[in-house]
Amino acid sequence: MPGGHILVADDDAAIRTVLSQALARAGYEVRVTGTAATLWRWVQAGEGDLVITDVVMPDENAFELLPRIKKLRPELPIIVMSAQNTFMTAIKASERGAYDYLPKPFDLKELVAIVGRAMSEPKARVDRPKVEEIEGMPLVGRSPAMQEIYRTLARLMQTDLTVMVTGESGTGKELVARALHDYGKRRSGPFVAINMAAIPRDLIESELFGHEKGAFTGANARSAGRFEQAEGGTLFLDEIGDMPMEAQTRLLRVLQQGEYTTVGGRTAIKTNVRIVAATNKDLRILIQQGLFREDLFFRLNVVPLRLPPLRERTEDVPDLARHFFKLAAAEGLPLKHMDQGAMDRMKRYRWPGNIRELENLIRRLAALYPQEVIGEGLVEAELGSDAPVMSPRVSTNGGGGGLQSASAAGSIGDDVNLSVAVERHLSGLFKAHGDGLPPPGLYHRVLRELEYPLITAALAATRGNQIKAAELLGLNRNTLRKKVRDLDIRLMRSPR
Repeated sequence: MPGGHILVADDDAAIRTVLSQALARAGYEVRVTGTAATLWRWVQAGEGDLVITDVVMPDENAFELLPRIKKLRPELPIIVMSAQNTFMTAIKASERGAYDYLPKPFDLKELVAIVGRAMSEPKARVDRPKVEEIEGMPLVGRSPAMQEIYRTLARLMQTDLTVMVTGESGTGKELVARALHDYGKRRSGPFVAINMAAIPRDLIESELFGHEKGAFTGANARSAGRFEQAEGGTLFLDEIGDMPMEAQTRLLRVLQQGEYTTVGGRTAIKTNVRIVAATNKDLRILIQQGLFREDLFFRLNVVPLRLPPLRERTEDVPDLARHFFKLAAAEGLPLKHMDQGAMDRMKRYRWPGNIRELENLIRRLAALYPQEVIGEGLVEAELGSDAPVMSPRVSTNGGGGGLQSASAAGSIGDDVNLSVAVERHLSGLFKAHGDGLPPPGLYHRVLRELEYPLITAALAATRGNQIKAAELLGLNRNTLRKKVRDLDIRLMRSPR
């Protein structure tokens, strides 16, 4: 059994109890408190081998307390929890020296495993340098998929590891690259981006590595390449799958030896850049077709990071819409809002153009319509009556060949039990794809399709009383609140 003394700080008594019991079962001594002041007093007294703390405490924000703890006891690992599940929360936790960050609600087994790793590490974690907070968030969304991306990015900020970002067009791959740069240790250096698909193939080597005067027809003077321009900073190689084979060979040498030569040059030039690559193609298929070097793929794919399409995280649509309305207002357009009907229609749309399409729609709505509150009719007019739509019963399914409505999968009679109905529903889904398979993430989409009507029914039965609904469902009330928010369920007022 492991041993050690853990300090837990959270103003929610239920969470303190759950953590205390789980950690005690794992073999740890646990001491809990509901205030930051008590936690700080314990730390000052030299108590605890590890700290678990919520961010928002009644007397002090944990992000204000963490620097004092790390200064006094730099070897003490701290795990931060928060229901404020944003990109900035993960970044702040990382730059203030937290060992790890967990969004609420969290998985107890995962938390215990993180505690075990932290307690077994012999060396203290290195304090992160202070990161200047940039106005606005580069990434928006509270879905589970985005939470995992935030945590991964926070761990990568103070490294120079090469990152491969994959995802459909419009999912925000360059935003991820910029976040890695702007919040990382190379933020004082340049960020340089190059799109392989936008440059003629015979000019890519010159664009990347530069050329000498007379290297080819039209080379009337020496020209610096993107590697030279990005020295000391980050080089973002977008659409890496479109890079020609000759340039791939040159890039492989840079990654292997840390040096390159200009086109027409003979002297090797040392380089110091961080590489972030991105593609919307399956590079493994290109490797099989002989169009991409396998050795280069493994050099680039040190840390793979997949960005989900918007149809797989439609619970983020309201936050994204509000974000883009604020950006439009900052540029001089009138500040607009959406009513619930418009938001519901947006969440049922498939978004083939992903976040880029959503941003363009919001800008049109802000610019072209005088109404302060955008209704469903205006959204319908912009999207078009023939716009691809997902199941109207669930706002968060995957679409794009995702779950169908009950009528599409076959009518479900009152005499059919739930298990049979789900089986029929899924059978219709797989048949709809012929010989192919539905997109990844099917388990979570099915779960969400069941969660929405289940939670709605429980809230209706309890007249909107979330405490009673949580008891009825057997859920922690904080978990229920988060699901209500993520699924964007409208609440009715309980009678007084």
